[in-house]
Amino acid sequence: MGHLLSKNGNRLKKRTHKLHHRKKKKRNCFLQGPCMLCFIVHSSHEGTDDDNDQSEAAISNGGIGGRCHSNASGVGIGVATASKLAGRYVALTSPEDCAKFLLSPRDLAIWEGQGRSLLSVVPAKLIPPPVLFRSAGVPVPVALAVSVPVSASDYTDMVCKRKCAELQRCTPCKQPRCAFPVSEGATDNGVAGGGGSGEPSSNSASGHCHLHFCPLPSSSSSSSSAEGCCGTAQHSDLLAQCSDAPPCCPHPHDDCQGRGCDLMDTSSINRLPSSILLKVFSHLSVKERCLCVSLVCKYWRDLCLDFQFWKQIDLSGLQQVNDELLVKIASRRQNVKELNISDCRGVQDHGVCSLASHSPGLQRYTAYRCKQLSDLSLNTLALHCPLLAKVHVGNQDKLTDQALKKLGEHCSELKDIHLGQCYSITDEGMVALAKGCPKLQRIYMQENKLVTDKSVRAFAEHCPELQFVGFMGCSVTSMGVIHLTGLSHLSSLDLRHIMELNNETVMEVVRKCRKLSSLNLCLNWSINDRCVEIIAKEGRSLKELYLVSCKITDHALKAIGQYSSTIETVDAGWCKEITDQGATQIAQSSKSLRYLGLMRCDKVNEETVERLVVQYPHIVFSTVMQDCKRTLERAYQMGWSPNTSNAS
Repeated sequence: MGHLLSKNGNRLKKRTHKLHHRKKKKRNCFLQGPCMLCFIVHSSHEGTDDDNDQSEAAISNGGIGGRCHSNASGVGIGVATASKLAGRYVALTSPEDCAKFLLSPRDLAIWEGQGRSLLSVVPAKLIPPPVLFRSAGVPVPVALAVSVPVSASDYTDMVCKRKCAELQRCTPCKQPRCAFPVSEGATDNGVAGGGGSGEPSSNSASGHCHLHFCPLPSSSSSSSSAEGCCGTAQHSDLLAQCSDAPPCCPHPHDDCQGRGCDLMDTSSINRLPSSILLKVFSHLSVKERCLCVSLVCKYWRDLCLDFQFWKQIDLSGLQQVNDELLVKIASRRQNVKELNISDCRGVQDHGVCSLASHSPGLQRYTAYRCKQLSDLSLNTLALHCPLLAKVHVGNQDKLTDQALKKLGEHCSELKDIHLGQCYSITDEGMVALAKGCPKLQRIYMQENKLVTDKSVRAFAEHCPELQFVGFMGCSVTSMGVIHLTGLSHLSSLDLRHIMELNNETVMEVVRKCRKLSSLNLCLNWSINDRCVEIIAKEGRSLKELYLVSCKITDHALKAIGQYSSTIETVDAGWCKEITDQGATQIAQSSKSLRYLGLMRCDKVNEETVERLVVQYPHIVFSTVMQDCKRTLERAYQMGWSPNTSNAS
């Protein structure tokens, strides 16, 4: 509080620094100490007015000598002078007025000469707190028990003795130099709300906040000032509720409850509940959480280590991932349910085996293009993770039938498997997998030349719940595909690039599989207009039909528009016999069409497509020019602009 009463509080530090280099007799205890009413200074001012002379004479005649406590009966000071000063002190309303009052040459001489005995002689009720502190709702006791020196030369020996000068001083509180708000419940005595209890009022209705004040030292005991540099222990319950002003006293308050604890910045994101922060972090990838978020602070690092983030570990595409990392994850986390290490070329069988042995609850495993992995990793997964429901290990050259047999033996819950481009797999492993995993719903093979009709038949017989079947580029013929007609739940069938696939087999599958919604017949030159017409008539649930590079003409497109009321997507790209007439007829007749692929249909003019785009805005027409326009439009929407300098 010392700086509140100073004339220039912002330069207190500099002034204090300069005072250390002066002589001790000129030290200003008022500027050094944290207390407000330290009116004993080391100056050599002498009064020039009559009141000062009278006061000095009264002290010398009083016979008071040595360093003794004040006594009302032993000091002959005029009560009129004291009452006059007290009255002026009560009328003060700002820190600047207090500073001018205390530091004026006339009044300061009186306080220097008689200040110690003055406050002890005048009753406390005659010197109430000034208006400045009454408005703030803080009680300010001013009756002090001090000693009076024999002469001004004894100030050096006497000063700061009662303030425990040997104790460490408190750093002055840096509070705004402004008038304090008046509390609504303030009384005439300067105490808010609860009478003389000395506790600040809330002022919540008026929007004001309370500031810290350094309580004045009590006159009851000089030793009590050691409890705190800013006052006695009876004022320790004063609480600052304004976040702009730091506390003056270093002692924490135990009763910091409710709004009194709002000293922290409420705008900080860390004030949010941890559940909300966890939800925000869940939208980030593992790379973003590990390399960015966890480096912000320790709190965020602990949140990034939450178990829910390590249930699904996606490390795909991170080349720095190796076995050591997987071993660390395995040692700390045993609740991993999903692991994706696609394109992680630094991961070997040892790392996968270590993680699998510590993750019995693993359900989904994805490892595309990990050519360095062998049967050992998949065997360990099958042994330690019986709950595996999804295994995608496409493009792994080292996988053999042994791994598939282990999966069939131990993973009866398997529902989704992807073995595309695993060139060492044969019918032996596929049959074992089909027999051991009756709950399979999705099976996808791609370019597995050693897989034949035997595998297709095994899956059709032992996996009745199959919904998605794909045998792209496998050595499968119509003799194997015909077994798929027994799958009543089949919804998606991928028969791309089947060398020996006839129209009758396809039509039979469409007739028997009533839930079929997606049919991919791309790269099959045997599919003709008649087959497409039957598909349009019999496919009651069909929504997607892919006919890229098939031997079809405008008649096929006309049949789709005429007979089908469910097909939404038709891709007839690279069909050289498609012309403007076929594109126009399917757009006019189809009520459900939303996408028509005409990529590299060279007999379809771009002017015709432009006209169809305008006439049928609900249909997306895919050509080279139209796709380029859409790509450019999306680029503009994302903020891209052409470089005019390069264009010129």
